[in-house]
Amino acid sequence: MVEKQKEKIIPVNIEDEMQKSYLDYAMSVIVGRALPDVRDGLKPVHRRILYAMYDMGMFHNKPYKKSARIVGDCLGKYHPHGDAAVYDTMVRLVQEFASRYPLVDGQGNWGSIDGDAAAAMRYTEARLASLSEEMLRDIEKETVDFMLNFDESLKEPVVLPCSFPNLLVNGSSGIAVGMACNIPPHNLSEVIDGLVYLIENPAAKVEELMLHVPGPDFPTGAFILGNQAIKTAYRTGRGIIKLRARANIEKIKGGKESIVITEIPFQVNKASLIESIAGLIRAGRVEGINNLRDESDKDGIRIVVELKRDAEAQIALNQLYKHTQLQSTFGIILLALVHGQPRVLNLSQMMQHFLDHRRMVLVRRSQFELQVAEKRAHILEGLKIALKNLDAVIKTIRGASSPEDARGKLMINFKLSLIQTQAILDMRLQRLTRLERDKIDAEYLEVIKNIERLQAILGSEKKVWELIKEELLGIKKKYGDSRRTQIVEEEEELALEDLIAEEDMVITMSHTGYIKRLPVSTYRRQARGGKGVTGAGTKGEDFIEHFFIASTHDYILFFTGGGRVYWVKVYEIPQAGRLSKGKAIVNLLNIGSQESISATIPVRKFDSQHFLVMATEKGIIKKTNLEAYGHPRKGGIAAIKIDSGDKVVNVILTNGKEQILLATRQGKAIRFSEKDVRAISRTARGVKGIKLGKDDKVVGMKIAREEASLLTVTNRGYGKRSKFGDYRLQSRGGSGVINIKAIERKGFVIGVESVQNEDEVMIISSHGMIIRIPIKAIRVMGRSTQGVRLISLKADDQVRAIAPVVSEEKSINAEL
Repeated sequence: MVEKQKEKIIPVNIEDEMQKSYLDYAMSVIVGRALPDVRDGLKPVHRRILYAMYDMGMFHNKPYKKSARIVGDCLGKYHPHGDAAVYDTMVRLVQEFASRYPLVDGQGNWGSIDGDAAAAMRYTEARLASLSEEMLRDIEKETVDFMLNFDESLKEPVVLPCSFPNLLVNGSSGIAVGMACNIPPHNLSEVIDGLVYLIENPAAKVEELMLHVPGPDFPTGAFILGNQAIKTAYRTGRGIIKLRARANIEKIKGGKESIVITEIPFQVNKASLIESIAGLIRAGRVEGINNLRDESDKDGIRIVVELKRDAEAQIALNQLYKHTQLQSTFGIILLALVHGQPRVLNLSQMMQHFLDHRRMVLVRRSQFELQVAEKRAHILEGLKIALKNLDAVIKTIRGASSPEDARGKLMINFKLSLIQTQAILDMRLQRLTRLERDKIDAEYLEVIKNIERLQAILGSEKKVWELIKEELLGIKKKYGDSRRTQIVEEEEELALEDLIAEEDMVITMSHTGYIKRLPVSTYRRQARGGKGVTGAGTKGEDFIEHFFIASTHDYILFFTGGGRVYWVKVYEIPQAGRLSKGKAIVNLLNIGSQESISATIPVRKFDSQHFLVMATEKGIIKKTNLEAYGHPRKGGIAAIKIDSGDKVVNVILTNGKEQILLATRQGKAIRFSEKDVRAISRTARGVKGIKLGKDDKVVGMKIAREEASLLTVTNRGYGKRSKFGDYRLQSRGGSGVINIKAIERKGFVIGVESVQNEDEVMIISSHGMIIRIPIKAIRVMGRSTQGVRLISLKADDQVRAIAPVVSEEKSINAEL
């Protein structure tokens, strides 16, 4: 018997072999398939698709080519796996709802957000997107390493040069063996701003970077609820954020309402979402829905949930949030390959790894360009020598017996290198003209300048980072766009402003601190002198102290007598019945036991173009930029420094160019230009606005406008209108002029308002009586008259507050 083979059989423990083989398989999946590289944010299949298209010359300004051709080229040259896997990957690179910034420009049917599959690869066409070319730029300049492909017949890049932080911009997700990554997409402009800040501040913390990169920005828009989870994810590399659809409540015919959904959370299938809503309706788990329609088109998503006539839209919407993917979560895992090893990174580390990669690419590019420039300069120097000694060179060449003989004689006679000599021999006769000689001189000077520039870059770390920053800002300018996903506070989860109908509300607050809101339509219009209706229930010695009109979407700033400010949204104030006393303010605001509300104003937004002007009882006035009050803490913030025995009486919004009128309890008033009061810091004291008499104090402050008049009301229910022009313009700090003749029978001044003929005014007493009368019913009188009766009061009752009712055409924030 002939022995077939002489083999040595080595016994192996099956447990050890299984463990080794499984680890090899796991590392192959981790490194070669499932996880992105931290430098270019790509997995091997993505990188190979883009490089194959680049190698085929399929740039964004060239014609589309069949997807089957691209897939075949990628498979045959670089990625020996199934064609379906490559095509599916390519499809996701095209889809605008899957990629924040698509890297492949597709033509044809590439699927939909409803889960429809893309057409077969033989039907679709594609080419590189303009942005993806920025990832491949300078790859031919030895900026990255190359490796052999699967059959060692070609070379492919280990990583792409990548001019922008693709890993953060487009995100990535993948399941490896024992680990997974789920990196959300971000806004390109924000990430580049963060990178520029990190270049300028290398020791920047995650919290500082979040000032520029506040959170993910998904291609489908929608909302992110709360930023605490974002902070946790950016700081530790792991976190779970809540996503919520963008929905609005619209009124339709017949007095009914509908919920219109225009943006859905990332990676939610729209068709499945609609099917789940329909299933809830059929099962009776969501009540009040009459019809469900998908009105989406090429312009965007529009899912209409039509409600029954008596249905409460907010309740129905909250139920949909609870039971469907209108609200979902996204688990962030910032895992990527760093030097071939999987690592969980924080935001700062991810950005720093990209910057290190860009530095390496820029240095290698500069070295390559320097070598090319030096070689060219060397050749041009040889050409210049030849042109300078043209006759001798021609004579040498003509006298040579062969090209090799000519080459040798030129090198010896003119001290030229082999490269220079060959360039001279290859030179065309047309280069001997004067024009061509001038071009060689100009090119040589240009090459020398380029060499100096490249040497300066390679010799200065600062210039390297400046160039990186310049290129990043160029990418931002060319491809940057606005944020799609809005980040909102998580406490607004059940009370998002977009879900609240906008309407004017009457806000009342009693002396003991009970607040409520109710619609303006609650009060019926009456003639001057009527008895009014009960607008607020009070008990014992309590009385209504604050009363004003505001939209449900406004902020309400609460100023205390001690000089602190708090804010809350109008829709967060509980709505109560006309006879209800409301809810204790301490349950809405974190007010100290010794504090009381002295002034309240509605504000739509906090900007830098407007000012808060405050007045105190002792005649102090202060002006501060509105923006300084836009971020109060739960426990309030300081609004003004108050002297002992003084308190805030009123606050108004101005544009910085108004005229201010201060009115006092004893019937005096002063009008002066707001420019007399310079803007100071939020916690400053202020300056003197009016000089007060004995036992007098400021009771009101208004903006003096020519088209309006001043309504003055006393505590006994009397009042009058006067033109603002009747109060001569004075300098700040004067004693003022007579506003109303204060006599005991008609009482002292409790407040003033700026009004016009088309306005209406509400007057409320300490016993809760309210009257609503048109301003045109109150005639304009002289500045120092006594006024007329506006409301009939009982002997023990008196007026405590007044407020104008602004028409629908005139915003409650007209002062803005």
